[in-house]
Amino acid sequence: MTTPPPAPYAYVSPIPVRKAHLGDALASEWTKIRSLRSTMWTLGIMVLLLLGLGLSVGAVAASAGPEASEQSALGLGFFGMLPASICVITLGVLSISSEYGTGMIRTTLTACPSRSRVLTAKAIVFFALVFSLVTVMAGVVGAAQVAMVDAAEPTTGEWLRATVGVGLFLALLGLLSMGIGAIVRHSAGAITVMIGVLLLPLVAALFMFSPALRSVQEALFMYAIPSQMIALYSETAPFSDQGPSGWQPVLIIAGITAAVLGGAFALLNSRDV
Repeated sequence: MTTPPPAPYAYVSPIPVRKAHLGDALASEWTKIRSLRSTMWTLGIMVLLLLGLGLSVGAVAASAGPEASEQSALGLGFFGMLPASICVITLGVLSISSEYGTGMIRTTLTACPSRSRVLTAKAIVFFALVFSLVTVMAGVVGAAQVAMVDAAEPTTGEWLRATVGVGLFLALLGLLSMGIGAIVRHSAGAITVMIGVLLLPLVAALFMFSPALRSVQEALFMYAIPSQMIALYSETAPFSDQGPSGWQPVLIIAGITAAVLGGAFALLNSRDV
């Protein structure tokens, strides 16, 4: 039995058909993240917090007294970094959980059946955007604080941690939030989990008055996320000589983020949408 010839009106696309790759997924995720109002709101508020609080604290420190500080003024950037991290957490969760809430994830995975490729593209686009923006803003705030406050001249290492280190830390914290969002698949629930991760260890340590819990209290103080943010601005640990300091907080958050994202990849490939 012979196959009939194609109909004379059969359509042949002039666009060459090729196999999709990671670059296509990256372009798709970049279009999504830059066109969402949540991105503009969260990153806009993050910039306002970094600038507003950073410059305000710098102005207060400059007017506090004429005596020069033995430490550099870059440590004042922590006051803007902590509230800005909540904006990064929110955007990290929404970058994937909002698609589950609207059902858009079905369209995304239909267009790109490789679920690992989708999550990889989301992670790359999100990390590049947050890291670039936070690093630039941290550099602007740091330069303004150094110019306003009469303090010790920052070293090259302090500048790198206060700019690149802060950018890496917040971008990784956002990726951790994205991983939690992919696991929980619910915006409010995942944001609540991340706010608890951010603040609960430090709050719980404040109320551990029993001597039997002293070691637990010290561990919570040392490894709470706000404490690690403070440690980025110093060569020594903020609460104990044995806690993380320097670049160690970045390595710690990178390890935790890698573990959570690994779980998110595994669950994304094994669960229905």
